[in-house]
Amino acid sequence: MSILQLFTLLGALGMFLYGMNLMSSGLQKAAGEKLRSFLSAMTSNSFKGVMTGLGITSIIQSSSATTVMVVSFVNAGLLTLTQAIGVIMGANIGTTITAWMVAWLGFKADISILAVPLMLFGFLFSNSKKDNRKNIGELIVGFSLLFLGLSFMKDAVPDLRQTPEVLEFVAAWSAHGFGSVMLFLTFGTVLTLVLQSSSATMAITLIMLSMGWIPFDMACAMVLGENIGTTITANIAASVGNTQAKRAAMSHTVFNLFGVVWALILFNPFLKLVGFVTENIFGLPNPASEGFAVTDPTSAEGTAALYGLSMLHTMFNVINTLILVWFTRQIANLVSKIIRTPENQEKEVFKLKYISAGPLATPELSVEQAFNEVIHFAEISKNGASYIKEAINETADDKFEVLRGKLVKYEEISDRVEYEIATFLNGVSAEEISESTSYKIKAMYKIIGELESLGDSGETISRILSRKNIHNKSFDSESINNLNTMADAVITAYDVMIENLNAAHKGELTDIRNAYNAEEHINTLRNNFRDAVIEDMDSGSKNYQSMVYYMDIMNSYEHMGDFMINVSQDLERAFIHK
Repeated sequence: MSILQLFTLLGALGMFLYGMNLMSSGLQKAAGEKLRSFLSAMTSNSFKGVMTGLGITSIIQSSSATTVMVVSFVNAGLLTLTQAIGVIMGANIGTTITAWMVAWLGFKADISILAVPLMLFGFLFSNSKKDNRKNIGELIVGFSLLFLGLSFMKDAVPDLRQTPEVLEFVAAWSAHGFGSVMLFLTFGTVLTLVLQSSSATMAITLIMLSMGWIPFDMACAMVLGENIGTTITANIAASVGNTQAKRAAMSHTVFNLFGVVWALILFNPFLKLVGFVTENIFGLPNPASEGFAVTDPTSAEGTAALYGLSMLHTMFNVINTLILVWFTRQIANLVSKIIRTPENQEKEVFKLKYISAGPLATPELSVEQAFNEVIHFAEISKNGASYIKEAINETADDKFEVLRGKLVKYEEISDRVEYEIATFLNGVSAEEISESTSYKIKAMYKIIGELESLGDSGETISRILSRKNIHNKSFDSESINNLNTMADAVITAYDVMIENLNAAHKGELTDIRNAYNAEEHINTLRNNFRDAVIEDMDSGSKNYQSMVYYMDIMNSYEHMGDFMINVSQDLERAFIHK
């Protein structure tokens, strides 16, 4: 093999992988919001979970993306571990569709002939002003590049039949019985780890088999190894997640390892079953029969080998699912014993709920994940506001200092959460995203800034109260009642803001009159209390310094109302008048 031929082969592999990623990205964006309806099917019913995983993987053509997505939703608490296991099982079945697509369109139909003309349509669609047509254009270009890459790989692979000594060397590695099976299984695992794509490894295995490099049984061993290698992606994604996310990723590993173990124990009978099914369904030679060999990729034997390998991939995952779908709870218990809950987990003061497992492989769902975290951020901010009211009413110095410490802590938390969400959104923005997704991301950047300002307001009020105490000033009962009234109005405004966030997240936000009413109520209270204070100070019935602190708190509360109406206005621009 010449240097040029080697680089051509590697370049063709790169084109295949890029095409696969581009096609998957286009499918994800074209599906967009519809992916959420798939997620709604993730229930405690294991069968529905399996069908959901199969459906999502069939749409986005990536079991790794589905598995990483599931790990993220377990990390967020949107799925239980048992539910996630069912979805992962379905994803393993869904990924076998790619093998059939490559075997049929890439080898038998040779769709690469149409790939270049298809790219013209992809280019025209990608230049459309309509967002969905652009996504379809990306899908078509990715589809074309995938099969062009596959065609170039087939052409670049040398024909070992013209070099008998090399063919004998390769054949020697296949002549050690079960040892050869383990060797090719390891090769399949390592290759999938390197390429980070079981689909690419499957395509390489199909090429090696069709060119007569390896016999059918060794190709089957490579496919089993690919099923082990593909579990690593999810474990990498879960490494920064919580305990439940790590368990979900581990369950994927347990599922595939169990399947590989029984497939190795029953290796020869399993291959005979695959050969029997392939022979009877397609009317082709039995690829598992003794003496079967591929001498011509275009012959009936070549077709039988390709279909037989795809059939093994499908039957392996279907049989494995049929066995283990009844034991999802037991698998959940097993991975819970393998990955135990850290002793200090309950002592953790605060952590992100939805994005600590990193960005999803699906940009559209990454935005949904981030929006969940924004809503969670708003709920955290509301909790901080409740401590403001407690601090205003607290007269004991030691208890006040505890509350002041909490408000300072919440201000630090707000800073950290804003930074974490912004960093996450930066990662999502770097991906190819739809125009509507871009609107949502811009709105979220503004919203987290307003929520961070709300955290600052709590700490500001705590400093005002601290100065009041240092100067031995106090509020009379009327002032306390007024401050409590203002605090309640601000809490109500929080409820309205969170209600609008949830409505926007569900696509149900139609107007924000409730937010305008809440802000107007806060402004009216502030104005009325300010006018009353001016009259009291003119009459000399109130202490001037105490009333300065009192009005500073009122003004801070009014500013909090401004921040909250800004959030609803950002939602209005992004979700109603976009």
